[in-house]
Amino acid sequence: MTTPIMLGGIPLELHSGAPVLSEEPIGGETSLRMSDGALVSMTHWERMSGSISGAGWMPPGLHGLDYSQPLELRSTKVQSIAGAGLVHTVRGTPRPDVAPWGQALVGGAWVNTACNLLDGVATLAAVAGATLYRVCWMPVYSVKARRPSETQDSGTASHSWSITWEET
Repeated sequence: MTTPIMLGGIPLELHSGAPVLSEEPIGGETSLRMSDGALVSMTHWERMSGSISGAGWMPPGLHGLDYSQPLELRSTKVQSIAGAGLVHTVRGTPRPDVAPWGQALVGGAWVNTACNLLDGVATLAAVAGATLYRVCWMPVYSVKARRPSETQDSGTASHSWSITWEET
C-alpha cells in the first residue's frame, strides 16, 4: 500500500489521478555585494511552496475544505540529508504516520539501517564498511491553499485538477 498525499485530512487517492507534487523554497533571501566585491547572502525567513495536480477518473474531493484557514499537508516528497556521520538534524517536521528511515552506502549500494529520531535529531546505527549515511523523511506542513482548479473531459471520462499552496 502506498502512502498518499493528504491535504486537510483528505487523502489524494489514485482514482483522482497519480498526483504530481512540486515543492520549492520561498523566502526573504537577498544577495548583496560588499565594498570589496564579496558576495554576502542574507536570509530573514524561508518557507516552502508548491503545487499538486492530477488527472483521473474522479475529482479529488477537496471542495469540503475550508481554504480560509491553514490546512495540514502531508507530503510524499522524500527529503534527505547525507553525510559521513551517524547524527543528522532533520529540517522541518516529518509526517507522523511515516517514520524517518536511514540508509548506509556500502560498496556502492544503499542498505537500510536503524534510524532513531528524537527532537529533530536523527541517529543512525553504524554499518560495517559504510562510507556515507543518509536520513530520509516525508514532511508535513501547515499551508494556505487555493481552491483547486478543475476540468472534466466527457469524451475521455476524466477529471483534471491542480492546487497551489504556501507554507504558513
